[in-house]
Amino acid sequence: MESDSIVIYRHFNAPSRAFTQFSHEIIRHPRLSSDAVRLLTWQLSLPQGARESLSRTAERARIGACAFTRAKRQLKEEGFVHERRVQVGGGRWVTQQLLSSTPLSAEQAAKLLAGTPVASVQVAPGPRKPAAGAPVVDQPVPPPTDGHPKEHPAEDTSNLPAEAEESPRLEEARALVGALPLLSPALRHIPPGMREELARLAARWLDAGHTSTDIHEHIQRCLPGTGTPVHRPGGLVRYLLRDVPARSLPPQPVPVNRLSPRLEGARECAGDHTQPMLFRPVGDETHCAECALNARH
Repeated sequence: MESDSIVIYRHFNAPSRAFTQFSHEIIRHPRLSSDAVRLLTWQLSLPQGARESLSRTAERARIGACAFTRAKRQLKEEGFVHERRVQVGGGRWVTQQLLSSTPLSAEQAAKLLAGTPVASVQVAPGPRKPAAGAPVVDQPVPPPTDGHPKEHPAEDTSNLPAEAEESPRLEEARALVGALPLLSPALRHIPPGMREELARLAARWLDAGHTSTDIHEHIQRCLPGTGTPVHRPGGLVRYLLRDVPARSLPPQPVPVNRLSPRLEGARECAGDHTQPMLFRPVGDETHCAECALNARH
């Protein structure tokens, strides 16, 4: 059976204003998702000196949280996005984000960021990410550099904050997160880009004294019922691990009822009494003196 032939015609009018030139290497990049390409091209189309953060661009482009995390990770791995945290006046910290129209090495990015003034930026300190509402310094720049994207990246650039390695339980937390798909089918599709963040959250639970079993049981208890779809399993686990509860102490054994010191050593008489009769034996006798006397008569 002969298949139908398809002929494509393209009509293109070059815009006279409000346009940006992009390399075909960005549009056709073999390892960038459509969200990553949209995030990068949107940022590069902003006016020079714009301070719109990547997360804000994702909101405007209607890119979801999980897709944004994955797209940002891809851009960082391919060298289009670089981040660093620097300390400014007053002991405050600011996160610089550098975006490039061509891939940059870590050394190239460091040189460009080193010449960027940040003292005038007003930010609030944060332990790992900028606090809510704190501005992020973004510099979309097109530095001159050559080279086609490599088919396989030479290495993964994690760009993780140094404090992420401070927990001595981080490796255990990574194993804990890796075992989450075994708990429920609803957790089989956690984005790989979120696993490190979830491991950091789980490490906080472990540092607080909780066990891996405690964390798994907590997540299982909070999962929706069978048949209820979980569209964002990574976001659900992140929400469940966000707050670390105080570890409850094991219940103390209930003390066995004991006789008061005044009755210590007393024994219940084995004789016939209307109510239990306690007496203090001299030896191993089982009857009180009255019962013993009645028995002799």
